[in-house]
Amino acid sequence: MKIVACNSNLPLAEKVAMELGLPLCNATVRRFADMEIFVEIHENVRGEDVFVIQSTCSPTNDNLMELLIMLDALRRGSARRITAVMPYFGYARQDRKSGPRTPISAKLVANILVEAGANRLLTMDLHAMQIQGFFDIPVDNLYAAPLFTRDIRGRMKLQGEPPLPYDAPPMDIPGGPHNLMIVSPDVGGVVRARQLAQRLNVDLAIIDKRRERAGVSEVMNVIGDVRGRYCILVDDIVDSGGSLCNAAEALMKHGAAAVEAYVTHGVLTGSAVSRVGQSPLGMLTLTDSIMATEAVKDSANIRQISTAGLISRAMQAISDESSVSSLFD
Repeated sequence: MKIVACNSNLPLAEKVAMELGLPLCNATVRRFADMEIFVEIHENVRGEDVFVIQSTCSPTNDNLMELLIMLDALRRGSARRITAVMPYFGYARQDRKSGPRTPISAKLVANILVEAGANRLLTMDLHAMQIQGFFDIPVDNLYAAPLFTRDIRGRMKLQGEPPLPYDAPPMDIPGGPHNLMIVSPDVGGVVRARQLAQRLNVDLAIIDKRRERAGVSEVMNVIGDVRGRYCILVDDIVDSGGSLCNAAEALMKHGAAAVEAYVTHGVLTGSAVSRVGQSPLGMLTLTDSIMATEAVKDSANIRQISTAGLISRAMQAISDESSVSSLFD
């Protein structure tokens, strides 16, 4: 078993390697003067079970090309099996034809990954579950819900719960843990929010949102009584932050005591970090599927929790040919 890291999220790759007690494979990913990507693997991979860790986040196209070229290098180096570990799968929001003469780019990326040499895909919280069907290779889609559940319970300091292995701001819920409420920021995220609500055994509310055009959303209504409740918004991606911040404002207007958010992938483009900082969100918790920028690190109300333990256990299960679905619990 060998672990290869491209450049999009080296800190996460190093944590995963540490969890598994293995060194990262000695490989070089660099650019020529005209920005062409060049990959060279400096150790033998013939017959090896190789995992390539690369999130296709911004710069999306550069990171995707790095991954494709690395996959091709490993295939030509006669690796026995190549698993693309993509904690964040870029282009996932283009999973259907949104209008006439528009592409299904998620399917195109799936085809390219397989053609480049991927024998398996390991990812986390795909934007749309049907993307798994775009691949003709096995796909393991992990969920951040177990990580979020553990973090929330740890922050609430519930009796009998083991303490978190890292520092986390306490969650002081007026009225006690039963006053917690999970909120989906839109109708499309209800399944994801319901799963977390069931894990925590708390109530669920839904934001009824109408999107007039890409990047602009308007909150229309809040389905559920949020008065006096400690609300946690749950989503898979935060990009511009507009929808999340609008949802937080709507919840506060409807009488919520406080609002936080748990989101798997912190894309956070443009002025998103500043927008979150000025919003009613007391805290935005992200995973490290996308490497934190300096702005994220400096933000007072944005934090990250690590996915390294979850991803490393999934990689070990794939290598051992054992169950990955046990990690969903």
